[in-house]
Amino acid sequence: MALSIFSDEHFMGEALKQAQLAFEQDEVPVGAVVVAENRIIARAHNQTEKLNDVTAHAEMLALTSAFNYLGSKYLNECRLYVTLEPCVMCAGAQYWAQLGKLVYGAADEKRGFLIHEKKLLHPRTEVVSGLLKEESEALLKQFFSKLR
Repeated sequence: MALSIFSDEHFMGEALKQAQLAFEQDEVPVGAVVVAENRIIARAHNQTEKLNDVTAHAEMLALTSAFNYLGSKYLNECRLYVTLEPCVMCAGAQYWAQLGKLVYGAADEKRGFLIHEKKLLHPRTEVVSGLLKEESEALLKQFFSKLR
């Protein structure tokens, strides 16, 4: 069975490549891509250390890049693929962007938006969780074990 270049798995694989870049730069390995009309329009990874900016999460950087690409503040026709469940800040940004679909890999049981309420996302945002979860978790575990 061939993997379609338009599948959720393909795009999450691209987000994992971004997470690997973050890992190699000693950033928490989270990667994100934004897709519109089956085309990646934005790629990003965590850069909080590099930019000395606590808001420089992969999702925030990818959303900003997508806004600039589209010339719009709304992403209701877009999909965001991210390797870790978004935090409350990132979920809030996705709410205001009216994101069409969120797909994430690993759950974040300490800081993920689902520890609060699902209402943090726009009511029309479709959510898919756990895609390539094991690969996302493995990279995070490897990073944090390096720090200990």
